[in-house]
Amino acid sequence: MRILCLPLLAALLLTGCTHHYVITTSNGRKIDTSTKPKIKGGFYVYKDALGREQSVLAGRVTEIAPASMSHSEKDNYTFQPK
Repeated sequence: MRILCLPLLAALLLTGCTHHYVITTSNGRKIDTSTKPKIKGGFYVYKDALGREQSVLAGRVTEIAPASMSHSEKDNYTFQPK
C-alpha cells in the first residue's frame, strides 16, 4: 500500500507545478495558455487549454503575465450606486 502511495503523491505534486499564462493583445483580447509562450520567427507560440499549438503575431502582444498576476478589466472599474 505504501509503495502505491509514493507515485500517486509524486504525480499530485508535479501537476501542481504547471504555470498558466495570459497573453494580452493590442485589441484587448486575453488568451489563456497552458504553457509559457516562446518567441519563434516573429510569433509567440504556446499551447492552448486543449494542448494544441497556437501562435500570435509578436507585434500584437502587449503583455504576457502568469495567470495569477493577470488583471481583469473588472479590477479596473468599480460600480458605485448613486
